Amino acid sequence: MVLRKLAGAAGLAAFALYLWGLLYVLGALLQAEDGGADSSPILPCRTTDGQEGGPEDPRAAQVVDYSVDFVPLRFVCETTGGGSYVTRTVPGYVNPAVGGLVLAALGCWVAALVVAEPPGPRGVRGPGG
Repeated sequence: MVLRKLAGAAGLAAFALYLWGLLYVLGALLQAEDGGADSSPILPCRTTDGQEGGPEDPRAAQVVDYSVDFVPLRFVCETTGGGSYVTRTVPGYVNPAVGGLVLAALGCWVAALVVAEPPGPRGVRGPGG
């Protein structure tokens, strides 16, 4: 029973942390789709550290499009010539922590299946017992 609760807690924590990272990606999407006077090059692709006002990324002038990867969670800037690079939009701890929590949840769930008691009432013996 404890292992099932641990598996559920780890799964819930992984889901919550994934949503936290997804908020960062959605914020970058809003910035990328802004389309205002300061929209070229794409704002999330400009800085190397993912923070506005950080050092300008020299690849930003070659950005032609962007994409989002959901596993692992990241914002990708696509450059001319078919190249691409990943921005630091999503904090560095999100993807490894989500992966670790998912593995922990799966491990606890499998362990709970292995040590689970067989169904049926306790203390009841079969015929001849």
